[in-house]
Amino acid sequence: MAYLLQVDFPFEGPFGEEMSTVFQEIAESINKEKGFHWKIWTENKETKEAGGIYAFEEKQDAENYAEMHKKRLESFGVKDIRVKIFCGNSYSIYMGSD
Repeated sequence: MAYLLQVDFPFEGPFGEEMSTVFQEIAESINKEKGFHWKIWTENKETKEAGGIYAFEEKQDAENYAEMHKKRLESFGVKDIRVKIFCGNSYSIYMGSD
């Protein structure tokens, strides 16, 4: 079973490709985190928000990463960081085109 970590926060940018370039080092460092499976970067230029959805093997892994990442974001001056952890349900429904 995977644990999903949802993180989002107000963000002035950059967005899109520029965001990917600026945060490349952080993206690569995530791969070294204990229990890490994958991440989807999230961004909304119109509402000025960014964040991500992460999958971790254990709840403690997600909690540890959330604590570290929140401190890192705060050191960059980011405020109002929202963090939630969900238990991933192994039952999935895939909707494909015919």
